[in-house]
Amino acid sequence: MQIRKPHFPNEIADLTAIWKRASEATHTFLTAADVAEIEVKVREEYLPHAFDQLWVAADDSDRAVGFLGLDGPSVDALWVDPDLHGTGIGTALLDFAATHHRELTVDVNEQNPKAHDFYRRRGFVDVGRSEDDGEGRPFPIIHMRIP
Repeated sequence: MQIRKPHFPNEIADLTAIWKRASEATHTFLTAADVAEIEVKVREEYLPHAFDQLWVAADDSDRAVGFLGLDGPSVDALWVDPDLHGTGIGTALLDFAATHHRELTVDVNEQNPKAHDFYRRRGFVDVGRSEDDGEGRPFPIIHMRIP
């Protein structure tokens, strides 16, 4: 596996597909309408414009298998192909982020306990909570950081 910059615009569809499949696997609290609405934003806004840095985890064939979006020290996106969950790709992306920032922060959906556990096992601690997500939807968020 390698971590590299995305091949844009060619890779937007692949990264969006990773987001959608992983979201459907882990964010079971979202309705199909929520996923469809957010998918458009991921494809048209978030991936091409929203992050200071966007990094792709690629397999030996250079096929995208996950991605990391950073806004300074904030992990704004960490998505891995759900068929590859538990294989170390998410950890490798976080380790990569840590080489660029002394402290990291992340916001995790409270209704996604597996993600919350993932970050806690990697040293993140809870530092706050919000009732709504960053888009104002009624999905509680746990704010975390790693010192």
